[in-house]
Amino acid sequence: MKDLQFKRHRRLRRTDSMRALVRETHLRTEDLIYPIFVVEGEDIKNPVASMPGVHQVSLDHLNEEMDELVRLDIKSVIVFGVPAEKDDVGSQAYHEEGIVQRAIRQIKEGFPSLTVIADTCLCQYTDHGHCGIVRDGDIVNDESLTYITKTAITQAEAGADIIAPSNMMDGFVAAIREGLDEAGFSHIPVMSYAVKYASSFYGPFRDAAHSSPQFGDRRAYQMDPANRLEALREAVSDVEEGADFLIVKPALAYLDIMREVKDRFNLPLVAYNVSGEYSMIKAAAQNGWVNEEEIVLEKLTSMKRAGADLIITYFAKDAARWLNQ
Repeated sequence: MKDLQFKRHRRLRRTDSMRALVRETHLRTEDLIYPIFVVEGEDIKNPVASMPGVHQVSLDHLNEEMDELVRLDIKSVIVFGVPAEKDDVGSQAYHEEGIVQRAIRQIKEGFPSLTVIADTCLCQYTDHGHCGIVRDGDIVNDESLTYITKTAITQAEAGADIIAPSNMMDGFVAAIREGLDEAGFSHIPVMSYAVKYASSFYGPFRDAAHSSPQFGDRRAYQMDPANRLEALREAVSDVEEGADFLIVKPALAYLDIMREVKDRFNLPLVAYNVSGEYSMIKAAAQNGWVNEEEIVLEKLTSMKRAGADLIITYFAKDAARWLNQ
């Protein structure tokens, strides 16, 4: 045995303190962005059946949610709206008194230190459930940009700190950047859903946001899960058009894409840990099949290790509690 030559990697794994000393990737509460679903009405706190622990809340319960985020040291929230009325052009998305616009104003008034991100899309607001305008059965690109830009401007007027367009129309970053600049919001950054796949992991979200397409699917504008190079082309376009952040969605099944995007672009990268990824772990934990705390923190750390600077996750509250222990 004394003639054997090999590396002793275990020297750096002997104790908890030693492992902490050499740990390469760190997960912090500051990295977490909590998604919240706001609905019209009063005294509403509806549990989302397919997403245990997640609720739709009316504005009179919104401050309770924000109080909890502040106590947990979560510094960012992304707001999704569920309107009472829908139409073919999603007019409640860009209405000055729309549910998201009112929620943004309320959060910024009561919790000015929180960073408020506005999800900018039409799907929750259109009666057909698509992310753009429909003409003769097709989702038309350029006309959709007009409505999406109007939405971004009213969100910025309401006080949004960041605009996060998720519609996957070609040119959406360029259109929104121009619209914001012309409206006097050149200081407001764009967090682009640059790489958004047509994924089966979105199912529970559509229960929460009431945003399922009423015909067809979204494969004509969201990306094919089989494609890698297309993701880089999409990211290049958004960087050239003026994006300030890049989102990869979903996260867990696309860690390879996340790493490639991070290696190529010097912008903050955001992982969207989507609803299906959340619900699978919640279901397994409720059945006693996995240790929820351990598997969630391992999963979120894997996203950081793959290159994510920030993570949008429904686990934000749980993860913050565990990290703060």
